[in-house]
Amino acid sequence: MKSRGRRADGFEEVFDRLFPRAVRLARRMLGDLTTAEDIAAEALARAYAQWPRVSALPHCDAWVLRVATNLAIDHLRRHPPQLRPSPSADIGELVTLRMALAAALVNLPRRQRQVVTLRYLGELSESEVAMALGISCGSVKTHVHRGLAALRARLGPSIEEVVPLGMDR
Repeated sequence: MKSRGRRADGFEEVFDRLFPRAVRLARRMLGDLTTAEDIAAEALARAYAQWPRVSALPHCDAWVLRVATNLAIDHLRRHPPQLRPSPSADIGELVTLRMALAAALVNLPRRQRQVVTLRYLGELSESEVAMALGISCGSVKTHVHRGLAALRARLGPSIEEVVPLGMDR
């Protein structure tokens, strides 16, 4: 039991703090709560499996959210979103935009996809994204700018209704 205590040292607090954030991130990408919860649980299970290394990282939160992002993107690749009829036009538009966002994110270059997802869906600061990805804040800004430009070109300004992509964050 002693070794389990050492391994889990601090993990429960991290789990309680990050599970809701990872679920929110995955749900924004996928639009499905159940799948988002599965992805968040998997991301935290991977963190636990490597807990001595992950807990020592200065950007532990960003590491977990990056894993959740990658798992959600993998899910989107395996299960492309399907349009379903919606009883309300407003909800239908949001569902359509969310699905378009998921498809557009998958089509972004890897680094732009990671930066945009962590920054806006994961709600990390520019410096947290930079630490998580091992790049400079200037690179984060460049990838955000290019990624948002590509998303807006593909989806139009209506993307702001699904995800607030304002540059003032």
